[in-house]
Amino acid sequence: MADIKKFLGNKNTVTIFCVILGILVLYFGYNFRVNKATDPVRIPYAKSTLTKKTKITAELIGYTNVPKSLVSTSKTLLTNDKNIIGKYVSYATPIPANSYFYSDVVMEEEAMPDYAFMNMADGYTVYSLKVNMNTTYANKIFPNTYIDLYATATDPSTKKLMFARLIESIKVKSVKDDRGRSLLEAGVNNGTPSAMLFEVPNDLFTLLKQAEYVDGVEIIPVPRNASYTASAGSTQVDNDTIKHYVESQCIEVDSNFD
Repeated sequence: MADIKKFLGNKNTVTIFCVILGILVLYFGYNFRVNKATDPVRIPYAKSTLTKKTKITAELIGYTNVPKSLVSTSKTLLTNDKNIIGKYVSYATPIPANSYFYSDVVMEEEAMPDYAFMNMADGYTVYSLKVNMNTTYANKIFPNTYIDLYATATDPSTKKLMFARLIESIKVKSVKDDRGRSLLEAGVNNGTPSAMLFEVPNDLFTLLKQAEYVDGVEIIPVPRNASYTASAGSTQVDNDTIKHYVESQCIEVDSNFD
């Protein structure tokens, strides 16, 4: 026991132990960092060239393993296919074959500049309502929410003002500025609204466009709360009086050609 204490008390022994311990720490620390950096991570890539505005489906994606260091050093690399499938290739640039996916070239459908015209159902048309900061409540009417459209008109017999909800539960598809950029989407949040776009059945499109050209009629967007959007009903005319007034000021034009 005394020999052991004497051995451990020797300065040279302590120095040797410290050197060995330091080497072991450096060795295992280095190997840990190397293994961590080279530990393979499975990430998706484009199996073929994806052109601009292409909807990305599972069939278009392949998978490969890359060093974890590549993933950790890139802030825009997408490693989870849940952030890719169902999204769209940017309108600005294609994705080359065998390329990885990055957040700046993969976009939500709603962020596409021509979103209002994408995947439009048969029998529907995009209606564009002129708006401004006041009628949008200072940019507080957001895409993909349901609102109401009210209308004002002057009663031709009494000259009194008519004001009522003309269209109930209509979905806002996009809000644009005067340059056609989508506001409240894709990071453009502070622009001046110029047009609010809706996808409506053809008969409602006709009614709304007629109302634009009838003197004294104004269409006013009115926002609702989140529960109104969550439990949205069918989009339909809610006031026949104003509807009939608008239609009475218009005539049908035969669109058939010989």
